[in-house]
Amino acid sequence: MTRIDAKFAALKAEGKRAFVAYIMAGDPDLETSLEVMKGLPAAGVDVIELGLPFTDPMADGPTIQLAGQRALDGGQTLQKTLDMVAAFRETDATTPIVMMGYYNPIYNRGVDKFLADAKAAGVDGLIVVDLPPEEDSELCLPAREAGLNFIRLATPTTDDKRLPKVLQNTSGFVYYVSVTGITGSQAAQAAEVGPEVARIKRATDLPVIVGFGINTPEAAQTIASVADGCVVGSAIVKEIGAGKPVAEVLAKVAALAAGAHSA
Repeated sequence: MTRIDAKFAALKAEGKRAFVAYIMAGDPDLETSLEVMKGLPAAGVDVIELGLPFTDPMADGPTIQLAGQRALDGGQTLQKTLDMVAAFRETDATTPIVMMGYYNPIYNRGVDKFLADAKAAGVDGLIVVDLPPEEDSELCLPAREAGLNFIRLATPTTDDKRLPKVLQNTSGFVYYVSVTGITGSQAAQAAEVGPEVARIKRATDLPVIVGFGINTPEAAQTIASVADGCVVGSAIVKEIGAGKPVAEVLAKVAALAAGAHSA
């Protein structure tokens, strides 16, 4: 059982929805992003999604694109991102960490080396948005063999014919993308999301977490109420990008987490 599996089992036992927070590693600099990361669990975050900066983030809107650019400009690398995880693990052995990004940096490092290093650093799961199920032998299956969850995205265009393929080797949880488009582009609507989550849950026992288009505590509550939890990224990254002090960023996170947990 991974930390992700253990966290969702504990939340289910408590009858609570999960709150997942996304930040970009190295944004605006390594020191600040590590400080934010270390403060997330106390702010109510159940699972941390740590973005791996990449030059061509095709699934991300302007807010997260800019965060990735700031991180890259500041010298953030895959190694430094793994070092961040290792530094976090020095004081937190339980909060699950999912690394989210694109395949190119992983491919360049070498899959076997990356998986060994990620596992050693304390990464629990991966979301690699540009690897479809047809490419499972590239990373998904080796990741699962290495003891890491491989989390797949389902979208409004994932029909009943495609869904079993998407779910086939997925573990940890299913990430349902609530809108058609990029991150931070439009608001998620519970009336549309609810039936889609129910459809996915009929096909899997995994928790279904909803992301994209959630930027207020009210939205977090509404969307979490029709799923097993929600993810907020752009709304948090926007605060970091605006140069807000870490304490203010974490206060924003705490309000969003409270919204999700009140569902």
